[in-house]
Amino acid sequence: MENVRIDFRDQISGNKLKSFFLMFFIFAILVLFGYVISFAFEPGFFFIIMIISIIISLSYIWISFYNSGKIAIASVGAKEAKRNDYKQFYQLVEGLTIASGLPMPKLYVMPSQQINAFASGRDPKNAVICVTEGALNKLDKRELEGVLAHELGHVANYDIRYMTLITVMVGMVAIISELFLRSLWFSGDHDNKNAIFIVIGIALAILAPIVVQLVQLGISRKREFTADATAVKFTRYPAGLIGALKKIKSDYAPEEKKVSKAVAPLFFSNPLKGWGSTHPPIEKRIATLEKM
Repeated sequence: MENVRIDFRDQISGNKLKSFFLMFFIFAILVLFGYVISFAFEPGFFFIIMIISIIISLSYIWISFYNSGKIAIASVGAKEAKRNDYKQFYQLVEGLTIASGLPMPKLYVMPSQQINAFASGRDPKNAVICVTEGALNKLDKRELEGVLAHELGHVANYDIRYMTLITVMVGMVAIISELFLRSLWFSGDHDNKNAIFIVIGIALAILAPIVVQLVQLGISRKREFTADATAVKFTRYPAGLIGALKKIKSDYAPEEKKVSKAVAPLFFSNPLKGWGSTHPPIEKRIATLEKM
């Protein structure tokens, strides 16, 4: 079975399907939570506060989403890449956009000796791709092309828009959980028939944010596999991406700059040592690519 080849098209469609199931799971938790709380409290009181909170949170998320590229670039201190200074960077991305049919994104360089990169932006027309100085210095041409193809894969698959939707849903669960727990301090006596719903609501308020955050990390990992498969689709050369992942695995460059946890899932590899599992194990990504 070890010699069975994996078609990148199957990998892309399979991971997308799994991601949609994970997103539906978050939505189901949100509906269940609201249903339980509606029994624990006066429905009108709860829904008025919930509607106001959702409007505020969605407004914040929309502003962040609309300016996601600018926010991500500013958060890591990246500078715009000038064509005269980064000719190979531009040539590789231009070649990949021709192969993929995507618009040319804006290119940036981040000051870090780690081998890494990320893509951001609300859609392909407003996409940005940022690479670290370490990636430009340590990767050869085919390896760098593989990394850039991976990031363009995120753009082509609308991963930024998709992950923003997940962020909205996760944020709504967290807000409702916080509102419910805080409202217990200000609520009066409840009928015994509501006691069971209050207990269930407390349990959900504590566990739901943890569960949906784990689901969010799971979705992020699935999207990385999909982007790897899309990179193979664009380059038809998995060896380049495999070589880049092997160099990242053996690279021990220090983390010079603190990266926000909100931005970490965007990166090609996890930039936060010892935090979370925003990305699949490098060994598993390499093993999957070797079968393509």
